[in-house]
Amino acid sequence: MKKIAVIGSGTMGNGIAHVFAQSGFSVAMIDINEKALEKAIATIAKNLDRQVAKNLITDNDKTSTLSNIKTFTKTEDGVKDAGLVIEAATENLEIKLSIFKLLSSICSQDTILASNTSSISITKIAAVTQNPKNVIGMHFMNPVPVMKLVEVIRGYSTSDEVTNQVMELSRKLNKIPVEVNDYPGFVANKILMPMINEAIITLHEGVAGVTEIDTVMKLGMAHPMGPLQLADFIGLDVCLSILRVLQDGFGNPKYSPCPLLVNMVMAGHLGVKSGKGFYDYSSGSKDLVPAERFRKK
Repeated sequence: MKKIAVIGSGTMGNGIAHVFAQSGFSVAMIDINEKALEKAIATIAKNLDRQVAKNLITDNDKTSTLSNIKTFTKTEDGVKDAGLVIEAATENLEIKLSIFKLLSSICSQDTILASNTSSISITKIAAVTQNPKNVIGMHFMNPVPVMKLVEVIRGYSTSDEVTNQVMELSRKLNKIPVEVNDYPGFVANKILMPMINEAIITLHEGVAGVTEIDTVMKLGMAHPMGPLQLADFIGLDVCLSILRVLQDGFGNPKYSPCPLLVNMVMAGHLGVKSGKGFYDYSSGSKDLVPAERFRKK
């Protein structure tokens, strides 16, 4: 397997393209928006510069990595001859199903089709394809060039051969793959999202403030980042989407999103990506300052 195609050039898509290209694979990065592709290449170059500055790679490594990436706005052109296609589009079921229907009709029957979904059923995605045994989940963690974990999700029909190939491929990226079964949220978000939701409920009920909640979890539980800061980093809209997948999948009220989270998403306060969430990022400072409505009077 020498050529990889990645659909989507956002944070996860460009991160996945980065690690494959840096490991010597030929990568086709696909997005319908040409400007998004240009931004993605600039992001990858910036992240490579950071690695060079830390003496993790050389300037030649950076040049080689960038030369391994080609961009495409037409899916049919980008996936040609790819042994693996990884979908890294927005966390929306209908969008993912439409992408996999298309991939199933234009890719070779031997092509492995993977989704970077963080919560949506691989079995449901595979059901719209012609070859469900070749469909699998590859859930990379953000930021992809830094985080070691790849959550490898077997759908109901995913073959042993495809699972073994993806596990081995992940190791070639210097990642640590962990095989899990296909249930809502898999392992990572089935555990993480209820914790984040409970932190939001704790804030909503006035038990403690933003900084206090995050400090307790960082200093008391040895978490590198507090749950509210982590929610901002992930994106509050993404957190809400995953909680709704968990709620629908398990039918358990413990997954019901906190009303504060719902209101913040409706108001467009999505965290880092919008400049404001539980913290205010508009100043560009690295010092965490709670958003105005959460500051102590």
